[in-house]
Amino acid sequence: MSDSYDEGLRVRREVLGDAHVDRAVEGTTEETREFQELITRYAWGEIWTRPGLARRDRSIAVLSSLVALHHWEELPMHLRAAETNGLTRAEVVEVLLQSAVYAGVPAANRAFAIAKDVWAEQPR
Repeated sequence: MSDSYDEGLRVRREVLGDAHVDRAVEGTTEETREFQELITRYAWGEIWTRPGLARRDRSIAVLSSLVALHHWEELPMHLRAAETNGLTRAEVVEVLLQSAVYAGVPAANRAFAIAKDVWAEQPR
């Protein structure tokens, strides 16, 4: 594997946690191997490692994008990652409120419901 894959795997583990990455790696099949390598190399090794934005800022962008595009299955993982990357719950609330204006109230409503469930799993 390339340096971008190794760097991507390191960053992916730091942001999402070893348990999540281990489950993704263990669940890899012959059919999904190339996709797992692609996201590790490209998303995590080429984009998340760029110096232009801090990880907390990247988390803000990811949360906004997930809400706007209704990618609910990815939102819990990235809500947890946002805290790992230094966002407070109050800041996440601000991101979701901002999303209500630009992505729509129904999308933000769903995002708040998902956040409530995630936060219930992880008391302050």
